[in-house]
Amino acid sequence: MKDARMSEEEVATFCLALPGAREDYKWGGVRVFSVAGNKMFALQGLRGDSLAFKVDKDLFLGHCDRPGIAPAPYLARAQWIIMQTPYPLGRDELQDLLRRSHQLVVGRLPKRIQVRLLL
Repeated sequence: MKDARMSEEEVATFCLALPGAREDYKWGGVRVFSVAGNKMFALQGLRGDSLAFKVDKDLFLGHCDRPGIAPAPYLARAQWIIMQTPYPLGRDELQDLLRRSHQLVVGRLPKRIQVRLLL
């Protein structure tokens, strides 16, 4: 069932399975997924039951025009989008976007750290 929606816990499990990913909690309960210590690629709970993550710069406005997706507060200038639960995207598309968010963040790390993450 490729169009099935992901639950918050399925999203968390998927994010943590990406190379070098870790989680912690900041800002009064926001679940933060990051690599290389503090380079965030996804956030859960930024505004209640929500998911925010980075997207490609040239696709940012197109994503924001979609129903249920908006620029993320405080992070829109860095091309982050936010969506409330239930997430408006199917499993495959959401996993692709989360994987891409992870790649965008890892791609800005020094090469020696990228190699250490086996990417």
